[in-house]
Amino acid sequence: QVKLVESGGGLVQAGASLRLSCEASQVIFSACSMAWFRQAPGKEREYVGAISQSGTRTDYVDSLKGRFTISRDNAKNTVYLQMNSLKPEDTAVYYCAARLNIYTSRRTGDYNYWGQGTQVTVSS
Repeated sequence: QVKLVESGGGLVQAGASLRLSCEASQVIFSACSMAWFRQAPGKEREYVGAISQSGTRTDYVDSLKGRFTISRDNAKNTVYLQMNSLKPEDTAVYYCAARLNIYTSRRTGDYNYWGQGTQVTVSS
């Protein structure tokens, strides 16, 4: 069992930056591709982006390319989501997810483990 714990969320003003972290409890983290999803109130959970097991490949939803960056540190069992130029529409609960596969996916059903989420609120 892999436990994922997100941190770094909070309340910020539009234009600010935040970096979310997701730490995994087990060493198999290095064998997993990792992703970030988000869910705004009243909306379905949506894909933000992902990073391959090796960290050499990343994938982002087109609307967030250039503002959000995913990275990972396998020595620390941690994946990061750097969010810049935040907008009110970025307000959501952000979840990290782990997939027991070296390749990423955009589908929620392809991920084996999920964190509890961290709230990000962007005020205008």
